[in-house]
Amino acid sequence: MSHEQPAQEPARRPQQLEATVHGRVQGVNFRYYTQAKARSLGLGGYVRNLPDGSVQVVAQGDERALRALLAWLHRGSPLADVTRVEVAWRLAQGSWHDFEVRG
Repeated sequence: MSHEQPAQEPARRPQQLEATVHGRVQGVNFRYYTQAKARSLGLGGYVRNLPDGSVQVVAQGDERALRALLAWLHRGSPLADVTRVEVAWRLAQGSWHDFEVRG
């Protein structure tokens, strides 16, 4: 009898998503909804308002979870009106163990 183990995928390095979300995304609880969504997906990172009225999101974790967050960012919080999302993908540098709201 053979006791072969199923082939395992090589360990993947966590990915990093960097997104800038444009539209009516400040003053509509966008950062707090983003934090809740990212935490529910097991992602680390942060979300913060930018001076130009956009919101920056930097998230790390599994690529599928990051893609789910990105899909959510295109819709945003209930009162948000997202007009555009700029996206950059990178290999994660360092790691965050929580997802936080910054200034």
